[in-house]
Amino acid sequence: MKKNEELQKDVQDAIRWEPLLHAAEIGVTVKDGIVTLTGSVDSYRKKLEAEEAAKNVSGVKGVAEEITVNLGSASNSNDTDIAANVINTFKGDSEVPDNHLSVEVEQGWVTLSGKVKWNYQRDAAEKAATNLAGVKGISNYIEIRSVHGDDIEKSAIEKAIKRNSSLKDCKIKVKVSGNQVNLHGHVSTFYQKDEAGRMAWNACGVTMVGNDLLVEH
Repeated sequence: MKKNEELQKDVQDAIRWEPLLHAAEIGVTVKDGIVTLTGSVDSYRKKLEAEEAAKNVSGVKGVAEEITVNLGSASNSNDTDIAANVINTFKGDSEVPDNHLSVEVEQGWVTLSGKVKWNYQRDAAEKAATNLAGVKGISNYIEIRSVHGDDIEKSAIEKAIKRNSSLKDCKIKVKVSGNQVNLHGHVSTFYQKDEAGRMAWNACGVTMVGNDLLVEH
């Protein structure tokens, strides 16, 4: 296990390595593998980039993200303009079924709701709103309502996980209850945890994934 100081430097280096974050004022503290990020950035996307960079560092067990978004001149965007921009962005994205979604904005914070058939559509909607000017944060309450009435094939998810080159050596247990999948076990990196979750979401009929995989290096 890396010492706190060593892990802190690795996370700092990882954040500086991201072109989008070169000039960002982000503080990093570490205790027992848990990384806390503080500071201020001028876009919501940079906040997410910093968190992702920290998660992907070897030795990180968890990330507490306390970065604030200070938009500067972009803060002049009013909520009505932001909502209109989000909706227009949805209309131009083939992965987002915009006719089934609604958007609310309060003081720059975007709330997404509605129903879609697949999780990738929910993720696409959130990603589309992430880069827009004036956005300080996103709450994604979009529900998955699958059109597949068949039972979820547990074995199909297990095979998909084993086929994945980054997961084939991981001990991951899959449990299925109705339309919900739960993942248990241990992985070595946050990337593996996210990949296992993505594999589960790709199964027909899944409306919820509980990703309880523990990251242990």
